Formats: sequence, structure tokens, C-alpha cells
Amino acid sequence: MNLLSDPTNRRWLAWGALATVFLLVNLHRLSTGVLSEQLTVDFGTTAAQLGTLHASFFLIYALIQIPTGVLADRVGPRYVGTAGGVVLSVGAIGFALSNSYFAAFLSRALIGLGSGVIFVSILRFCANWYRADEFATMTGLTASVAGLGAILATTPLAVAVGTVGWRSTIFGLATVGLVAATAVYVLARSSPADAGLEPIDGVPEQPSISLAETWQNLRLLAKDRVQWLLSIVFFAGNGALLTLLGLWGIPYLVVVYGVDTTTASYYTLLGSVGMLVGPPVIGWVSDRIARRRLPMAVGLGCFAIALSVIPVFGQPPRYLVAVSYFCCGLLAGAAMLSLSIVKERYPASASGVATATVNTAGFVGATVLPAVMGLALDRYQTGETIGGTVAYTEFGYRIAFGILAGAVAIAFLCSLWLLFAEQRMDAPAATPAETN
Repeated sequence: MNLLSDPTNRRWLAWGALATVFLLVNLHRLSTGVLSEQLTVDFGTTAAQLGTLHASFFLIYALIQIPTGVLADRVGPRYVGTAGGVVLSVGAIGFALSNSYFAAFLSRALIGLGSGVIFVSILRFCANWYRADEFATMTGLTASVAGLGAILATTPLAVAVGTVGWRSTIFGLATVGLVAATAVYVLARSSPADAGLEPIDGVPEQPSISLAETWQNLRLLAKDRVQWLLSIVFFAGNGALLTLLGLWGIPYLVVVYGVDTTTASYYTLLGSVGMLVGPPVIGWVSDRIARRRLPMAVGLGCFAIALSVIPVFGQPPRYLVAVSYFCCGLLAGAAMLSLSIVKERYPASASGVATATVNTAGFVGATVLPAVMGLALDRYQTGETIGGTVAYTEFGYRIAFGILAGAVAIAFLCSLWLLFAEQRMDAPAATPAETN
């Protein structure tokens, strides 16, 4: 038996191919912080425009999550993941060749279009190839890939951009993306049976699903209060982290502390290291204790405290900023548990659309929060430019980061609601068959 014919080995190879594409997704979506100086110079952007350019990725990403869930349930992760890898790479090529803000906006939106199908495809793949008591761990491990991508989007990306330029760097990433998409097509299948392999113990075969059942699942999700609370959790948790590491975390350090972009990227690098470690550990703990809501609530409370450092102190000691960034990445795994909760609440045939619904909220957050922060900052411009970055007052940054801390505090309150109502709200959602 070789690697491809052993289902337990084959699943790791296929997951690795999908994870490689997801690594590039996270590198692209968090690259704006490092590229902010070059983009400001090349396209003459204001803070609001830079925030909108950054958010264009997340806008289209959010819009396609539910259609992606439907496709993942019906078509499978092989075709959806391959198509996503190709589209995001084509968008990256367009971004590298852009000569105007509008072209860059459209190209980054195309990157978001391709990227938007990858995470849900991975979750659908994991639901089909891993046991239920492995799912939170695999979700956390996938999130750690996002952390690795976030690490590469900090100092390594800054060094690459400084060496060969931002356009050549993005073009190189597009080439890697096309290779990874090919690997997904070769290795990934919807289930062990679809790959012609023996079933894996404890992993139920996933039933096919009709369009009528898909529509019924969407109606159930729309009426489910738990889903809405989980969506608020992921809106704030995912949106705040991606806004911090992907855009405003670096300009804040450049302007308030007078450091260069590469030095500032070391701090967001710490946040990315936290993101690499925290989600798989929190997911593993959740699987071991067979609890989701308790670690989610504890983690979100600590996340809100970590984000409050900047709005409370304005210009705290730099080591405290480093600790804050690291803790934000570490604790992001608490918000990721919302995906495990909603997946377990619905039948296996609806796992794609259920996780996609909550995932949508996370990237609506990543669309809304950076743009709102940019609008807040534009009210506090100093008229100066520091290291190629438009300067804003310290108070402006306190207001802007207060928006992030407030959003996560609201998510914490939602998690407490879910925790205290756990027994009453834990009844499984009705399946389509039960409602007919």
C-alpha cells in the first residue's frame, strides 16, 4: 500500500495541497499592511481608499461564502478548491500588473473571489475525511496555516518586497498558486469512496444532497438564533484580527513610534506566530474536553482585553504592544470554535453551507472594520507623511483601535449568552427530513 492508496495518508496529502493554497490566501489577504507605503505612493491613496482597497478582497470573499458552501456540499472540494487556486492566482497577476487604483481594486477583488472558496472547501474536506472528534483540531490546524501565511506576510514579505519590488513578489506568489491548484486537482477527492479507497473508521460516508434540501438548510440557518450569535462572534473575532495584522497594525507603529515598516512588521509577525500556535491548541483542548462554548467565551474575553491596550494607553511601551499583538493572534482560535459549533449543529450533508454561513460573517467583519477604522483615522490627519505613511494623531489611533476592542467585547457578550444558555440551545437543528 502506497501513500495514495492508504486513506489515512492520502487525506494528509490532499489536505496539504489545499492548505498550501490557503497559505497563499492568507499571505495575499494580509499583505496590505506591508505594501501600504508602496501602494500609497503608486496609487496616491488616502487612508479610507487604502482601507477600501484592503477590504475589496474581503468584500467579495464574504459575498461568495454561502454559494461556496452550496458548491462544496454538491460538487466537492476537489473542483471548488482547484478553481479557487487558479482564480486567485490570475487575480494576483492582474494586481502585479495594475497601473491604477481602480485596476488594483478589481484585481484584489478577483484574488478575493478565488480565495473565498478555499477555507470552506478545506472544512468540507475535513468533514468527509476526519472523525467528528478530530474536526475542531483540524479546523485549528487549518487556522494555523493562516497563521503561517500571516507570518510570511510580515517580515519575509517586507524583505522580498525590498529586494525585488512588490510587483515581482506578487507575481511570484501567483506562480506558486497555479502549481498548488494543480496539486489539489490531482490529490483531493470528496471522500475516501470517491477516491476508490476503503472508508476510514469513525468517518461516516457523506450523503448526496438535493437542491431542495440545500434550500431547506439555508432557511433553517436563517431562522437559527444560535447561528446569528456565532456569526457575530466570528464577525468580530476574525474581522478584528485580520484588520490588525493585515492593515492598521503596521501603520500605527510607523506613525506613533517612528519605526520603519520592516521593524513594525516584526510586531505583526508576533501576532502571526500567536495565530500559528493558538487555534490548533484551543481546538485540541476543545476536542479533549468535549466543550466548545466555554473555551470560546474565555478566549474572547482575553482577546478583548488584549485589544484594549492601545485605546487605553495610546502609546504604551513597545513590549506591551508586542504582547498585545501576540495575544490577539493566540486567542483568535476562540472565535474559530464558532465554526465547529455550527458544523456540529447541522446534519453532515449541510456542513459546507453551515460553516460557510458563519464564515461569511467573519469576512464581512474583515471588510467593514478596516474601512470604518480608515474613516475614523481620516478625521485625525496631521497633514504629515512618516516613512511614506500618512500620519494620524495618537488619539485618532486610540479611537480606531477602540472600534476593534469594542467589536470583540460584543462578541464576548454573545459567547456568554451561548454559554449560559448552552443546555437549552444545544438541541440539534431540525433536518430537512424532520421539517417536511
